[in-house]
Amino acid sequence: MTLDALRPYVSGFLRPFVKGFDKAGLGPNAVSVLAFGMAIAAAVAFYLGGVEDQLWYVAAAALVFLNGWLDIVDGALAREQGVASPGGDLLDHVLDRYADIVVIAGLAAGIDHYLLGFAAVTGVVMTSYLGTQAQAVGLDRVYGGLVGRADRLAIIGVVGFLAYPVGGEFAGFGLVGWLLVFLAVVGHLTALQRFYYAWRALE
Repeated sequence: MTLDALRPYVSGFLRPFVKGFDKAGLGPNAVSVLAFGMAIAAAVAFYLGGVEDQLWYVAAAALVFLNGWLDIVDGALAREQGVASPGGDLLDHVLDRYADIVVIAGLAAGIDHYLLGFAAVTGVVMTSYLGTQAQAVGLDRVYGGLVGRADRLAIIGVVGFLAYPVGGEFAGFGLVGWLLVFLAVVGHLTALQRFYYAWRALE
């Protein structure tokens, strides 16, 4: 089970935010764009944490959590306002993928490990692609596997908070480097899990 499976159980916590955005006159697309803005800011903070002051990692972690929370709120807001649509779903998914890419790019650039960043971002993108490709061939959208997007954001956020007080390297990588290794390995494994599930379901 991944944290994505817990989305239906957080509706009570969403209500104040949904009501707040609704009263402010914001729609779900605006919230999706705001969430993407948090991801861009997180990427910049992760980069600064690597090249300037590790205290930036704390700010980056908070921004990652904000991105994840707003990514849940936008869907709830669409349902509240009765404006849920395929177009909004498309925008949300496109911005989520770009958010994943920029955050990992910020992590990799900050520690100057671009090959690790490439491996991590391809794993993340393939995980998401296999989840939606199952839907494209007539199955339900797949959220399962080792690590879904909610899990990934939670792990990135926790590591961001820990990267400030925890220094040093182990086997050639610091904490952020090992995070990229984790995202690369688990991302591709999750993508393969989703492919296997879809393949078996189509037999």
